[in-house]
Amino acid sequence: MLKPFVVAGIMPTTPDNPPQRISADPRSSDVTESGWAEAARTGDADAYGRLVMAYAVVARWVAYSFLRNWDEAEDVVQDASLAGWQAIERFDPARSFRPWFLRIVANAALDQLRRRRVRDAEPLHESLPSRGRLPDADAGRVVLREKIDAAMTGLPERQRVAVMMFDGEGYSHAEVASVLQVPEGTARSYVFHARRALRKALATLVEEPA
Repeated sequence: MLKPFVVAGIMPTTPDNPPQRISADPRSSDVTESGWAEAARTGDADAYGRLVMAYAVVARWVAYSFLRNWDEAEDVVQDASLAGWQAIERFDPARSFRPWFLRIVANAALDQLRRRRVRDAEPLHESLPSRGRLPDADAGRVVLREKIDAAMTGLPERQRVAVMMFDGEGYSHAEVASVLQVPEGTARSYVFHARRALRKALATLVEEPA
């Protein structure tokens, strides 16, 4: 059975300390990613754990892009890790593990969204620090962050994930397309429309009186 530590304890993930682009990479060792994947396919839980740990941080980021809730994102990554372990025999080790695993994460996040569709998503500003008694400069930054996050939250789910992965994490259009299971042209369209919507929202913000 998959060991529970494989996606635990990477780093704190909060709105004030969002995940950074992954630094651990199984391909940096003498054993290649395909080697770990091949071992995992034969039932080696430690090899699978190495693969998942390498992409756990960005997996949380992808899940959060859909859910806008860190606790739910953490749960989704745990669920996706178990789902990936249960499906690892079907993985082709000649291909990259990252898009395969992140696609499982994205699907798990979408499932979670469907389960909670009956209620509104948690307003992001409730997770942000109170503006009470903050210096003017700090209060201004909090307000700015609230409005930027509100603009991101207002994007359609797939556009939000696409622009976060492409602009925020540096993934290619092809990688975004693989995770979202859409043609590359569609991924490009998601990024384009998300950028345009964000520019419009930020332009409105700049025009507001101080």
